[in-house]
Amino acid sequence: MDLNDKVILVTGGTGSFGRKFTETVLTRFQPRKLIIFSRDELKQSEMHRDVSAKNVRYFIGDVRDIDRLRRAMHGVDVVVHAAAMKQVPACEYNPFEAVKTNVLGGANVIEAAIDAGVQKVLALSTDKAANPVNLYGATKLCAEKLFVQGNSYAGEHGTRFSCARYGNVVGSRGSVIPLFLEQRETGAITVTDERMTRFWITLQQGVDFVIQCLGAMEGGEIFVPKIPSMHILDLVRAVAPGCTIRYTGIRPGEKLHEVLVSEDESHHTLEHDTYYVITPLHPWWRAATSGNGQPVSSGFRFSSDSNTRWLSVEELHGLMA
Repeated sequence: MDLNDKVILVTGGTGSFGRKFTETVLTRFQPRKLIIFSRDELKQSEMHRDVSAKNVRYFIGDVRDIDRLRRAMHGVDVVVHAAAMKQVPACEYNPFEAVKTNVLGGANVIEAAIDAGVQKVLALSTDKAANPVNLYGATKLCAEKLFVQGNSYAGEHGTRFSCARYGNVVGSRGSVIPLFLEQRETGAITVTDERMTRFWITLQQGVDFVIQCLGAMEGGEIFVPKIPSMHILDLVRAVAPGCTIRYTGIRPGEKLHEVLVSEDESHHTLEHDTYYVITPLHPWWRAATSGNGQPVSSGFRFSSDSNTRWLSVEELHGLMA
């Protein structure tokens, strides 16, 4: 999408994604204004030292506060909703807080965007939203439902809402790679289960995909990139070769393998060259993009353990560089 002369707001803008998105947008485009919306004043202060362009604004606020969102979205054209509680153990231990941020906060973003006349809103989701077994995944599935149905609330010519669902981000805060790098100094790495597989995408690839989705979206789609999988032990070999591995057992809410498109979603999923589109099951959806994709086969499943693309140790080294 051409983001030149657009007013863009990023919720959770001081996080790993928000920082990379800001860097990319300022390099490739000339937005009229880029608003960083987040609740942590320290992170905003630190980011402001690194990014102090005249068209960047720092807006303290919480997605739980709809009045603050309405004020922040005044005059905004595009919203990227990245704010969320993302850590599986933290969400399991603090379920009320996870629901307030991920579900009610998402509903606030939708309401505020409609009221402000925002053109497009893209919400970031996760592979854990497909057939969820943990609270984090359940809240993100609920958020997906809200953003898809938000199009009917906005009406035919109102704000458009879509989602981008992808897997683990290489090197993002809270991901396993920084943990392994820290543990490497001790000579011992903790792994929950040796059979585990995960989808992987770099921060830059995630940002590029979001910008692509903003251009392609008609409203109601869940976009899923065709990304590779990796075995957890290959990741250990790439990050900490020669270290001892200590197995700790699967944590509460953790899966052996992740799914990006489930069998139940296959009957309304279209395949494109580099991504899948899970189309909404609502009569109002008549997107132009529907003619460009090919329906996947019945029972299709895009899972990290049955993926056709796998990262090697050497490729993982390249992604972490």
